[in-house]
Amino acid sequence: MAVYADLIRYRELFASLFQRDLRAKYKGSVLGLFWTLALPVTLMLVYLVVFSVMWKSPTTDVDNYWLFLLCGLPPWVFFATSLQSSARSLLENASLIRKVRFPRQLVPLSIVATQLVGFVVMTAIVFVLAMIVIPDSRSTAWLVFPFAAVIVAFVSGLSLAVAAANAIYRDIEFVVAALLLPLFFLTPILYSLAELPGAADHPWLLDLLQWGNPLTPVVECFRAPLFLGEVPSTANLAYLLIETLVALALGAAVFNAVDDRIAAEV
Repeated sequence: MAVYADLIRYRELFASLFQRDLRAKYKGSVLGLFWTLALPVTLMLVYLVVFSVMWKSPTTDVDNYWLFLLCGLPPWVFFATSLQSSARSLLENASLIRKVRFPRQLVPLSIVATQLVGFVVMTAIVFVLAMIVIPDSRSTAWLVFPFAAVIVAFVSGLSLAVAAANAIYRDIEFVVAALLLPLFFLTPILYSLAELPGAADHPWLLDLLQWGNPLTPVVECFRAPLFLGEVPSTANLAYLLIETLVALALGAAVFNAVDDRIAAEV
């Protein structure tokens, strides 16, 4: 796909956009780039206190629930922040897009790269914790890195599609923002699908949460080698790979469809 091949062809420009976005994110702050570490850690601590310490329910009755929770957070946070940040990226770079002709897909993809910094930090934290707390995961934990790379590709494709569509139809960013909250609770981050109290009574609903939510395989494939000490199921892994290819194709298709209109619309 030429849309993504331009990342290599224009890698110096992409690196410049990434550095600019990263500096702009922390411009004027005293701690500067230290926030790339502080923010993910703080977010993880907040979730730990609220859902592992204060919120008690049958779904949290899992050994090392705090680590179970942490293992589900990195891919979700990366997904949510990337989609929200990239949605307006083309609009916010309108002056640059109008003045210079360059591969415009580099703009939203550089935003994803900026969010990738936090994803790397959070993944490194849960990897170390899993190696210490879950002995059974020491032989499988390393698998999280290739799975994380696939997740980055999945999120990049969706982010490109959202950014390109939002440049033409401004409602897209509001639709994304509205969907993220319910999607968070429909994704098995706070709970295990197998441990849901009503799972036995509503198997069709369980299947819907498992296979109707594209984020479920993402979280399950990320969590399995870290928390369960096992390779993800063939079904989850196949689902993740297929939806990643679909996301990349969708991103390229939407971008190519509106590329000629972006400069005029933003």
